[in-house]
Amino acid sequence: MLIVHGLDLSYFTGKLEGYLRAKGLPYRLQEMDTRAFRRLGRITGVRQMPQLELPDGRWMTDTVRIMDTLEVEHPEHTLTPADPVCAFIAGLIETFGDEHLWRPALYYRWAFADDARLMSGRLAQGMLRDVPGPLALKRRFILMRQRAHYLRGEGVTATNRLEIEADYLDLLDALEPVLRRRDWVLGPGPTRADIGLFGPLFRHFHCDPTPGRILRARAPAVAAWVTRLWALEGVPAADARSLDQIPDDLAPLLALIRTRFLPELVANAMAVATGQGDVVHHLSPTAPIRYRSNPYRAARLARLQHDHAALEAPARARVTAILGVDLSGPLFPPAATPPLQPGGLRDRRGRPTR
Repeated sequence: MLIVHGLDLSYFTGKLEGYLRAKGLPYRLQEMDTRAFRRLGRITGVRQMPQLELPDGRWMTDTVRIMDTLEVEHPEHTLTPADPVCAFIAGLIETFGDEHLWRPALYYRWAFADDARLMSGRLAQGMLRDVPGPLALKRRFILMRQRAHYLRGEGVTATNRLEIEADYLDLLDALEPVLRRRDWVLGPGPTRADIGLFGPLFRHFHCDPTPGRILRARAPAVAAWVTRLWALEGVPAADARSLDQIPDDLAPLLALIRTRFLPELVANAMAVATGQGDVVHHLSPTAPIRYRSNPYRAARLARLQHDHAALEAPARARVTAILGVDLSGPLFPPAATPPLQPGGLRDRRGRPTR
């Protein structure tokens, strides 16, 4: 059986668990503590979660690479459409879920008192269970650390917090009518689009108190989709291979990707390419944001560009018509960062590991 090493409140642990459930691959979750986190870092060369331990002794990390590998090794019940345009759009939405929703998910967890109190306590009793010391002191340490990393470190300020909240609210408004019409984002079965959105929508927006209340009141069909995917354990849904069209009702979601996600992804990639330590970007004309440039996110954009360039001309034209922007156009300079590929482990700050 597969063993997922992570935490039951972790964004990317939840994403991987959702994938394995949709795939019908049995696994068990092994909760990390600080000792296990260091030990697994020595095994794989990177300290991050989740880490996947395979029955044959292999270890994998990074959910994108894990899914790439398992899609090849277990082609049954694939979550990758055979149609190249649908596969590209599914991968684009997965990238959006991984890289754009990260900030609002962490914002809602650590900027609101009820959420921060609950989650700092859970981390103190879970991840830090092997660290001696009073629980209150461990909770205080976690709260200070998480707010430093995931609020100030992600550029959250009083000036831009409404735009960060809007990323979540507008996502719900884009998804709610879609998931009232059908069970899955792109069609009759789950794809990598569902999995990419599931990470933040399950472990953060669904489970944390403040965004959870908003989700249940504003988007009950989205809440039902979250639990529907989680309930797939051992019961794979319809195969994604037959999907050959992108539904028109995804236009609002794709507009968010086109207008909010891709411009910021390009700004980050340009900062990385020119050696700038920080990204300076405007979420709106009056809401600037400044944060550390991230080579991993630059590699995610490079992968999108690589996959787009690999499409045949008619397929590229279809993607441009669906998305409303040409990923090979002047707004997208040539990638200076190698695309994310299997092997060559790097952590989420883009730092190479052994």
